[in-house]
Amino acid sequence: MQYHEVCFFARGGQGAVVAARLLVHAVSLEGLWGQAFPLFGGERRGAPVYSFARISDKPVRVRSQIREPDALIVFDRALLSALTFKVKKGGFVLANSPSKPSVESADRVYWVDATAIAKRNGLVVAGWPVVNTAMLGALTKVWSLVSLSSLKRSILDAWTGKLGEVNAKAAEEAYNEVMTGE
Repeated sequence: MQYHEVCFFARGGQGAVVAARLLVHAVSLEGLWGQAFPLFGGERRGAPVYSFARISDKPVRVRSQIREPDALIVFDRALLSALTFKVKKGGFVLANSPSKPSVESADRVYWVDATAIAKRNGLVVAGWPVVNTAMLGALTKVWSLVSLSSLKRSILDAWTGKLGEVNAKAAEEAYNEVMTGE
């Protein structure tokens, strides 16, 4: 069975666990199957956190950790030096960075200044920009696995009112601002 596998690498508080869940919900709106799961111990805000999503056109029954994802989404560019994952051949890295990051573990590298987008939209909790929806918006642009409209629906299903609207707006801004090194 063919799976599409995603690894979100972030700091606690940036929304990586929620990002995996939002992505799985978005692909389910398009008729795909998925699972989202985190990998962390007694982490606290600011500590490195991994979260994963596995997506398929059939029910996902495998429960193993993802070791070589198709897509590696890095929420904090300072974590790029701590990467322990390599992406699959043909895979890519998407990083939260204002400029092109140096990444040796992938042939394709994309970046978006999700921190600036989060700050612009007031998505800051306890002084930390929450970049998950912006990173997901950029992901929908560079990976045709899910549409921006399904992602926005997933966001609006998760948060009602102004918070949902602001997060959906951040996703759309990142979709339009993502950069490629190709």
